Amino acid sequence: MMRDLRLLFGRPKIREKDAFLAALREAREDGCIIQAMDASLLVGVSHAAFAAEKAMRAFSEERNVAKDLGLEILRYASGQRQIERALSMGVSEATERVALIVVENGTAPEISHIVEVDGEGPCWSQAAVREAFEIGDAEIEAVGEERIPDLVLERVALVDAYR
Repeated sequence: MMRDLRLLFGRPKIREKDAFLAALREAREDGCIIQAMDASLLVGVSHAAFAAEKAMRAFSEERNVAKDLGLEILRYASGQRQIERALSMGVSEATERVALIVVENGTAPEISHIVEVDGEGPCWSQAAVREAFEIGDAEIEAVGEERIPDLVLERVALVDAYR
């Protein structure tokens, strides 16, 4: 079973969170996963790809925490062990741009009625990322602000270490 990974960025056309998530669930094709998150917290394509890879590996090795692959991807992307804490990286009514991690199994889902894909790519917020990933001043002083994406990837990598 070959799976393709796509990362899409855009503005939600449905502002109410529950209706937005329900529309994404309906858009999923068989075997397709669509995980939405707040784009201001995703530091790059490598962040999304690494989280998805770790989540798929956890499922294949039967050491996943979440029962849903999308939630497992969110858990890794957030750098959190607990699903409840990982949900803070998901979409909310305040989310202006979404990042969609789409794990396809042959056919791409139709989402143009749900998200206006903008092609801008990652536009993360330094303040939001520092708060969400608990990156303190001491870490910034040690490595510099330009290394914030590396600090985030480190937290993704360490999710399994805190079992």
